[in-house]
Amino acid sequence: MMSMLNVTNVNQYYGGSHILRDVSLQANLGQVTVILGRNGVGKTTLLKSLMGLVPIKTGTIEFDGKSIQNFTPYERAQAGIGFVPQGREIFSRLTVEENLRMGLTYKPAGTPIPPELFELFPVLKQMLNRRGGDLSGGQQQQLAIARALAAGPKLLILDEPTEGIQPSIIKDIGRVIRMLADRGTMAIVLVEQYYDFAQELADDYVVMERGSVLARGRGANMEIDGVRQLVSI
Repeated sequence: MMSMLNVTNVNQYYGGSHILRDVSLQANLGQVTVILGRNGVGKTTLLKSLMGLVPIKTGTIEFDGKSIQNFTPYERAQAGIGFVPQGREIFSRLTVEENLRMGLTYKPAGTPIPPELFELFPVLKQMLNRRGGDLSGGQQQQLAIARALAAGPKLLILDEPTEGIQPSIIKDIGRVIRMLADRGTMAIVLVEQYYDFAQELADDYVVMERGSVLARGRGANMEIDGVRQLVSI
């Protein structure tokens, strides 16, 4: 398995608070690495650190064999990292088409929206001219994922994509995530609170507690390893 992301002994602080404590993890091509933990343990901060939205104090972040901890968020996106933030953060006043084109901003002018996005999320093709703010929560989440996929990333990072989403669309999102991983051209890092969804998708898991990695292992062993109990304490 080819490692696409290697995070080694990352420490991060907010003011005097030590938020991430020697966090290490790996994400391999063709696999889903799930990060679990209760609220406030540092999961979202870790993802923001991977994207360069917050600086790390010490440690290394390597992507596709290159050290990127000094890259700007724009440079990380340009290198091939797609990010779907918690809360979706689509542009509510822009149309679906305009939102998708935002995912192509560093591509050459005139680069078309990949038709595959509409195969993955057919509802978006029907709503190209509708404003993002007029979509349902589930449709907005699909739009946010499609926007992150538009430029063809090698690493896709998703922060709680099931939050506030109806069950039918959760299934659709899970199907797309699994399909993308199984192609073998992308690594996926997924932060998720919905345990059953995480377990279904996980090739590898990482459990965080108080800014540190508490446990890690293979997704197939999550029940044996007692992960459900670790994240529900």
